[in-house]
Amino acid sequence: MSKDNWMVFQLSELLGKVEPGEVRFDEFLRTPSLSCSIYHVPAGSKEMERAHVEDELYYVLKGRGMLRIEDDEHIVESGTLLYVKADCDHTFFEITEDLTVMAFFGSVR
Repeated sequence: MSKDNWMVFQLSELLGKVEPGEVRFDEFLRTPSLSCSIYHVPAGSKEMERAHVEDELYYVLKGRGMLRIEDDEHIVESGTLLYVKADCDHTFFEITEDLTVMAFFGSVR
């Protein structure tokens, strides 16, 4: 198996790129079928509501806040895993502790 077929990531290294106090979106993997990013939103930030053309899976690594998915609101905190279907409006809000999330995006249909 060639090295082009696999990659290894250390979470501590990915999190080391997160700057406290600023919204940050660092994509660390992109393939034709998958992309992965570390997403950081400081406490008190407001994120623009949006939908994506890919299915998304969010895993909350640190922090606390809310996620609105269409008309439903959900508490998010360390350990929360959330799936959002493609083209579904959603936004993080009421971020009370700096929120750091690993985001997985599926391929475009």
